Amino acid sequence: MELINIALPKGRLGEKVYALFKTAGYPCPALEEENRKLVFENPEAGVRYFWVKPSDVAIYVERGAADVGVAGKDILLEYAPDVYELSDLGLGKCRMCVAGKKDFRDDRSRVLRVATKFPRIAREYYSSISREIDIIHLNGSIEIAPILGLSDVIVDIVETGRTLLENGLEPKEEIVPISARLIANKVSYKFKNAALGQLAEDIAAHCPTQQ
Repeated sequence: MELINIALPKGRLGEKVYALFKTAGYPCPALEEENRKLVFENPEAGVRYFWVKPSDVAIYVERGAADVGVAGKDILLEYAPDVYELSDLGLGKCRMCVAGKKDFRDDRSRVLRVATKFPRIAREYYSSISREIDIIHLNGSIEIAPILGLSDVIVDIVETGRTLLENGLEPKEEIVPISARLIANKVSYKFKNAALGQLAEDIAAHCPTQQ
């Protein structure tokens, strides 16, 4: 029997995702043991799991190293991988937002400076409202940019909003809701259609969006 290769995002989200797969009938006892392995198989359940960095899941799926995987909607929007998005798992819920200082007011007579890890998302959002912007691409500690005057606003993921609050910032506009999505490789979906279709159906029946 050919195994379904599944890319899981490392970390807290990945653990929740695996728990969902296990509940849906795709357990892998080896994955639950204390070890440093990255690849785990359970031929009885027909699955092979492997842990990868969350931002790399879509690459593994797009390139065919994984048949399916779980990636955040932010990754799918930012990198636009050539994959099928099968379902919203309802896990890892948060929002992509524009945030700035509490007293910030947008002056449309000048170019808006936007600091972000998500340049494509920011560019497409501001293009949709015909706003001219200057993208400042940062990789971490985005919240500090408006504080130090590097940018006017930031575009980033907001979960509870606590980090923003502690840094004197607040959400100004919500761009898009974010959550974990089940994605599939296009070739795998064609040649393993029965198995992947069944897996997607089993997962959908047990995910929080259906509860």
